[in-house]
Amino acid sequence: MDSSFSNHSQDRTLPPDSAPSGRLNGSRIVRVGVWAVFYFAFYLVQQVSELVAPLVLVLGIGWSALPHVIGIINGAAGSDPQARDMIAHVAHSIPDHLEVGSHFLTPSSLVFDGLMLMALAALCATLSTIAARTM
Repeated sequence: MDSSFSNHSQDRTLPPDSAPSGRLNGSRIVRVGVWAVFYFAFYLVQQVSELVAPLVLVLGIGWSALPHVIGIINGAAGSDPQARDMIAHVAHSIPDHLEVGSHFLTPSSLVFDGLMLMALAALCATLSTIAARTM
């Protein structure tokens, strides 16, 4: 009983032009080398961004939530004037932005940067998969 999925030996032979040869093909070696460099670069960027993105995102969310948390603590402090003065001093010492070199950091910019680093990690994971399959 023959079917379209037969397992005859002639079905498993390769055509003569696609049979592997014993000699090395120079263009194939160069192509694999170039794709290997791309794979390395994409994978390195992916690893670094996967490491830094959660840290930046948590710092941004924490920094933006800190004034709200201090406001809640201030409301819970009650009528003690000394505690209210200390909480007010801490609340006024929290900066709304930082300037590090030529970079201007705000809580919302840190959250945005964390999300963009996650998107970059996803893009590099996709590109490294494509590069690995092309090799």
